[in-house]
Amino acid sequence: MKLVSFLYQGKRSYGVVKGEGVVDAGRRLGDCYADLKALLAAGALNELRGFSEDKPDLSLGSLAFLPVIENPQKILCVGMNYADKRQEFDQHDPAPTLFVRFPDSQTGHNAPVLKPRRSSEFDYEGELAVIIGRAGENIPRERALAYVAGYSCYMDGSARDWQHSWFTAGKNWPQTGAFGPWLVTADEIPDPQRLAIRTWLNGSMVQRDSTANMIHPVPELIEYISAFTHLNPGDVIITGSPGGIGKKRTPPLFMQAGDRIEVEIERIGRLSNRVMDAPELSAAGC
Repeated sequence: MKLVSFLYQGKRSYGVVKGEGVVDAGRRLGDCYADLKALLAAGALNELRGFSEDKPDLSLGSLAFLPVIENPQKILCVGMNYADKRQEFDQHDPAPTLFVRFPDSQTGHNAPVLKPRRSSEFDYEGELAVIIGRAGENIPRERALAYVAGYSCYMDGSARDWQHSWFTAGKNWPQTGAFGPWLVTADEIPDPQRLAIRTWLNGSMVQRDSTANMIHPVPELIEYISAFTHLNPGDVIITGSPGGIGKKRTPPLFMQAGDRIEVEIERIGRLSNRVMDAPELSAAGC
């Protein structure tokens, strides 16, 4: 199944994608499960399979896409997880590099990605997102995929000039991380390490790799992360970006207002966003 979170006529909902339409599951189940995160927490994913024969209620073109999980408890991001990326940054640490994103740094498919006004080095990073479906800790890698609800695309926009010896300040500007367009359930992707991943900037391919080339594959990441923090349904693990980022090109290639940035992952779909300048923020008053 493909599951989507959306806004329609001012109301938040979620549903099952069928062709160019959506079965509005939130209209049917919203009294029990307010959003996809609540549905996952209740272990009720199979209830959506009952809508497989229903006709779509809405067209995809009529929706405003929201981040697949709008308010995850945790967004855990993995850095330097492809060989080419490590070479670009001359990284040799064998342990996974981790940092966090905040939920309010996200946006959905077809929504604007905001270039921070205080950054002149706004970079693209196309990544596979893993959405946790079952709670757990100390999860062995042999059973890790059983804890996954599904997968999505992520564009982990990075203000490089705000990254120093840490990543957090460069990763958490509002609406810099695009998440979508939907979640593809894990039963449709039995092996997340066999997916082509590509990123386009203004129609030119700037990243191309396979998830087979991750240094730390998805089961190992789940094992490592769950050793120090309890994973909950709706938590998101962003698994790292391939090489080809703008910072390491000659000359550097950064995103500007008006650009179109797209991330496509095999068997999932294509996440597309227009870049806009972030609005001016007024100073806090009394």
